[in-house]
This record gives sequence, C-alpha cells and structure tokens, in this order.
Amino acid sequence: MDTAKGCNFLLTNGGEMKDYWGVGKASKPMLPLIAIPTTAGTGSECQSFALISDAVTHAKMACGDPKAMAKVAILDPELTLSQPARVTACTGIDAVAHAVESAVTRKRNETSQQYSRVAFGLLSQSLPAVLTKPNDLEGRGLMLLGAAFAGTAIEHSMLGAAHSAANPLTAHFDVIHGQAVGLMLPHVVRFNGEDEDIAKAYAELVTGTTAASINGVPAHESLASLLEDFMDAAGMPRDLKACGVDATKIDLLSEEAAAQWTASFNPRDITASDFKGLYSRAFGS
Repeated sequence: MDTAKGCNFLLTNGGEMKDYWGVGKASKPMLPLIAIPTTAGTGSECQSFALISDAVTHAKMACGDPKAMAKVAILDPELTLSQPARVTACTGIDAVAHAVESAVTRKRNETSQQYSRVAFGLLSQSLPAVLTKPNDLEGRGLMLLGAAFAGTAIEHSMLGAAHSAANPLTAHFDVIHGQAVGLMLPHVVRFNGEDEDIAKAYAELVTGTTAASINGVPAHESLASLLEDFMDAAGMPRDLKACGVDATKIDLLSEEAAAQWTASFNPRDITASDFKGLYSRAFGS
C-alpha cells in the first residue's frame, strides 16, 4: 500500500520520492486509491502517509499528504490467511505498538485516544488467538479492524520513541520492523510511565480506567509485562543480542533514534542519552 501511494506521488506529481519527505509537498491532485491490506499491521489503509525506505541510506522517509489517503479501504480477513506465521506475528506486534504509542503522544486527542483504546482492545484479544490458531477467521477479522483503527489513531496522533528506537535497528542490523518495535516498546512504556499522567493514559488501554495500579502493580508496568507476553507468544526474543545487534553500536543507534521524527512526538522529552539507557536495558544490562 505504501508502494502504491509512492507510485501515486510520482505518477501525478513527478520527481523523486525524497521530494515528498515531510507533509503536504504534493502540489497537484492525486489519483483515487482503493487500499486492500493483506496483513493486519501497518494500518496504512487509514493513513495519508507513505513510509518509503531510502535505497542508499535505508532511512525511513515519511511522505505524507491528505491527497494520498485511500478513498476506500476493504478489510477481508480471508486475504490474510496465507500469511506465514512470522509475518502474522511481526505485523500484529506492530499494530499493537501503533495502538499503544498513539494513545500517549504529545499530539494525542480525544479522537485518537478513542481509536487507540478500541484498537488495543481488539488486538490484545485477537493476536494471541491467531498466533495459536492461524486459521481463526474471526480473530483475523478483529486483527484487521484493530490494525485499521490503530492506523486511524496514528493519523490523528502520530507515534513515539519505540518507533524511533526501532528504525535504526532495522537500518543497521536488518531486524524486522515489527520485531524491533515490539522489543523496544516495553522499555519505552516503562520510561514514559514514570510520568503520572502518561501512566494514566496507559492504564486506560488496559483497564478502561485511570487506576494507578492493577492488582497492586503499577498500571504501566502491567502494560509492559503484557507486551512482553505478546512477544513470548510470537516466539520473538526480548534481547537485542539475540537479534544480532552489536552492543558496541549503541551510541550510533542512540544518536540516530533521537534524530527520528517520531521521537519529537514522544510524551516525555527523550534524548540520545535516554535512548542509550533503553538500548542498554534491551541488551539486558
């Protein structure tokens, strides 16, 4: 779907993809787009952004324009049945991350939070079921709807530090995006949850209330543990070393993560030093 959006930019407006890195840089009308996702992950069918990797630097370019938004999105769970199990897991974890991050960004608002909460509820119910029973058509339908709602939440709210931390891991060590963001997300939730207001927003995802704790455990810690359970269910490692990441590159990763666009939307200010702490914890140190 992002490729189709990219083609639409170039076909109607010309130039190169990097010319549209940013927001609203297409000056001419674009062709109507019908988006039919075959994975329950990105939510691109409900977004005006195309994420395109630069062929040379491997940097992810977010190319956004209201004219790039799909006119129609068709969600058919049967089209997702043929996914390999790993694709189902990686895209599903990514969709969960979209719901979690969009719920707390600096741009969050009533509309985005409603979509985030409903998306998280659908995905937290359906992802474990589909990982266990890949042919669960109802579960896959709920995942598609959850991913679409999470994509809608992004459109209103953007993303945060987990995506900022994930992108350099993909660029330098080929860690699949969903796995990278899923691995970093619990650490980001714990970092952000140190702020009381953000912790309440996380609590609303899990319980529908702003309760400070769940069975005596801080709400954001309960959420982080749940996210780690999803990674375990997906058979994904929770240690960067197991993903082939070189620990001597933490400084480079941290600088690049801090420079990512999504870092600016994280609800807590976050610096390269903070990212270094997140990566270190993800190495188990």
